[in-house]
Amino acid sequence: MNEPLALDPDTLRKHPLPPIGSGDKDDRGSILIIAGSREVAGAALLTATAAMRAGAGRLQIVTVESAATALSVSMPEAMVTGLAEGRDGGFAPSTVKPLAALAAKAEVVVAGPGLRGNSSTADLAAALARDCSKLVLDAALLHALPARRSDVARKKTPAILLPHAGEMASLLGCSEEEVEADPVGAGRRCADRYDSMTLVKGVQSHVVTPDGQVFRYRGGGPGLGVSGSGDTLAGIVGGLLARGADPLSALLWGVWCHGEAGRRLGDKIGTLGYLAREIPDEVPGVLRDNGGLS
Repeated sequence: MNEPLALDPDTLRKHPLPPIGSGDKDDRGSILIIAGSREVAGAALLTATAAMRAGAGRLQIVTVESAATALSVSMPEAMVTGLAEGRDGGFAPSTVKPLAALAAKAEVVVAGPGLRGNSSTADLAAALARDCSKLVLDAALLHALPARRSDVARKKTPAILLPHAGEMASLLGCSEEEVEADPVGAGRRCADRYDSMTLVKGVQSHVVTPDGQVFRYRGGGPGLGVSGSGDTLAGIVGGLLARGADPLSALLWGVWCHGEAGRRLGDKIGTLGYLAREIPDEVPGVLRDNGGLS
């Protein structure tokens, strides 16, 4: 196998983002974010803010009913829909069909941040894999994928998977220690098994394609290891997909923007101590300075 390629400005120039037209919000793509639960309602807000900062045009959020009103006030740019929740604060099983119907109409779907894993999660993951054209999966939905592997692998446009070590271990049926000992090997197995663009998160992050190509990003600093940081990454990737980027370009640019946003915040605030909610505000500047807003 070839050695990982550096994820740097030279690599980004080989995977340019689509140019920005002069049209309205519909020309910049629509995105549906399925996120949040009673205890982690803010995950939807972090994901949505990051998607808009990355350039998405039209935003819809679906979350549990107890979070919908507050979220619609906090994110006035979005159309927010609240669906029934179970006793655990996650989506009730009855929501799988309406969620799938909404997702089938969206250009891009980001699903998983802040979701409560429960009896509906596996069915939701399968429905999204079948019905969504461009799909980003994170958090609880990743734990549900092993039982629905064929649904994901059959997608015409590869899904994007964003696992940390624990989620990668679930995807592969191995231990976290095995993932951490060989992140590139784990990423290649996962990308091949699910025929999906795969990110292996870590101090050094690795983007892996289904054909085994690997890109290594050496990280934006330890400050990114904070609650909610992964939600913003999912939103950035989804926002770039909505703008028309192909899955690999969206993932490469998303990892770069997320990491460089952390680096900039580290310079401004300190290596540690900045908040995940501050990451999205740095993204437009990172895109501008690296040719991502041309």
